[in-house]
Amino acid sequence: MAQTMLGIIGGSGLYDIDGLTDAKWVTVTGPWGAPSDDILTGTLDGVAMAFLPRHGRGHVHSPSTVPYRANIDALKRLGVSDVISVSACGSFRENMAPGDFVIVDQFIDRTFAREKSFFGTGCVAHVSVAHPTCPRLGAACLQAARDQGVTVHDGGTYLAMEGPQFSSVAESKMYREWGCDVIGMTNMPEAKLAREAELCYASIAMITDYDSWHPDHGAVDITAILTTLQGNSANAKGLVARLPALLGGNRAPCPHGCDHALEYAIMTAPEKRDAALVGKLDAVAGRVLA
Repeated sequence: MAQTMLGIIGGSGLYDIDGLTDAKWVTVTGPWGAPSDDILTGTLDGVAMAFLPRHGRGHVHSPSTVPYRANIDALKRLGVSDVISVSACGSFRENMAPGDFVIVDQFIDRTFAREKSFFGTGCVAHVSVAHPTCPRLGAACLQAARDQGVTVHDGGTYLAMEGPQFSSVAESKMYREWGCDVIGMTNMPEAKLAREAELCYASIAMITDYDSWHPDHGAVDITAILTTLQGNSANAKGLVARLPALLGGNRAPCPHGCDHALEYAIMTAPEKRDAALVGKLDAVAGRVLA
């Protein structure tokens, strides 16, 4: 049985986690460039942890410039087995109010200025993202949120927009009609890359506002968002602190197959594979390329 190592990717308002034993910031280098920041490692209740601030400490990366491939590669290189994304979002649903959390289980990807795959010419692969999050990991996040006393919604569709601007009213209304529940700028291509790296991935969306569709709220107010972020951040830290006890230190194979997503995904014949690209995939896909 393998050992659990939880990787937490913190979004706006979450730049560190509390309570780690033997905490230290480590620099991870890899073939996809530098990740957003150094990674905070340590243990929490006997479970190994790795925390990566998605935007960097001090919030230096915009949603479009976050080095998503480098981030996922760095976590996999450290030995992370399970990735939990924490991010701020807007809500398209009256019953999903600012301060609530949503355990996201579906995405619509509207980003266009980002590299979305580790694979490409010389080593082609197609993974399934029909169910882009891990139900086992999502269930643990749901329970942790409830134990923390957060109003949490089990399941929701996240519309990933490019940003950095917020939505127009017309866009916001259209996304509501599509059946989306929340909107954010950072979970794509992150979730797709985690699947390619055979990492279980769960997404916790922390609602800060009602986007621009809501007739009583108007345009998104960054001042109001920052106020809500403070409360969300405290709850997110409490939620994360509860996860080691729920997930435990020993990890069985994922019952949903997240950790074998590449089993039949690589299409390029071995003799036709680009050696340079294969070399860059050592952490992400080494299991199947060895």
